[in-house]
Amino acid sequence: MPSLFDSIVYNEIITRINLLEATTQSKWGKMNVSQMLKHCTEAIGTATGDVTIKAPFVIKLMGPLIKKLIMSKNQYKQGLPTAKEFIFTDDRNFNIEKTKLIERLQKFYSIGEKSIDGLVHPVFGKLSSFEWGYSQWKHFDHHLRQFGV
Repeated sequence: MPSLFDSIVYNEIITRINLLEATTQSKWGKMNVSQMLKHCTEAIGTATGDVTIKAPFVIKLMGPLIKKLIMSKNQYKQGLPTAKEFIFTDDRNFNIEKTKLIERLQKFYSIGEKSIDGLVHPVFGKLSSFEWGYSQWKHFDHHLRQFGV
């Protein structure tokens, strides 16, 4: 299973992000490309320490079930719910959001597996470095497919 800590997988994700343009249209969902970039930047921020959210108690109770789905080999379904902290409906500058996302991805990659191993996710609890790397890859893959890259 792919991991963002694998240099080949990491570089593939960066390449796919660089294929996006300000005019790239989504195949599904409500976000435009700039909003999606911001969404992904903030989501991976939970792993880099740049973003802290507190999941509602009910969601935390469902954490083990959600984690099982996240860690499966199945692709995410379209239209899955997301934390309100990661929903952006305002106008965003594409170039700024793309730059910030790549910088945050570089930070995640450079932190490295050893440093992230055992870090607590706001919903799933303690994750191994593999779980962080795979779940983040899967999230990026989902949204990049959403925009056709």
